[in-house]
Amino acid sequence: MKVKIKQVEGLTFVGKADSNHWVITDGPKEFYGSDAASRPMELLLIALGTCTGSDVASILQKKRVKPAKFEINVEGERQKTHPRVFTKIHLEYVFYGNDIDEKSVERAIDLSQDKYCSVSAMLTKADVSIDYSYRIVKDQSNIGL
Repeated sequence: MKVKIKQVEGLTFVGKADSNHWVITDGPKEFYGSDAASRPMELLLIALGTCTGSDVASILQKKRVKPAKFEINVEGERQKTHPRVFTKIHLEYVFYGNDIDEKSVERAIDLSQDKYCSVSAMLTKADVSIDYSYRIVKDQSNIGL
């Protein structure tokens, strides 16, 4: 896999990988950024969440478990000193719907974390502790996007 990164101005960069899609990153104004895009470490958490989310959604679809809505909340704790790496990451999987089999959800999450999610595997090998939880929300009156 190859990625091309271009500086736009200050801490604003655009990056493009083999998929040929550009992604913008930026930094805070106090470090000469424009504060106009996600930070690289935020994108790492987004990458983790979307990687495991894709696995879980695919596995549940194969098991014919169809939540009305599925979300993942990701929270990362960083080391106080530089390099400010993640030392702990928590994933909360939230499933909305009435007929969601709990064992299928647990199995899908376990398979993603233990076997399929490349981002999770990379972070785990870097001594980042990754844990997770999940919720099933049966009241669908406030689903919205």
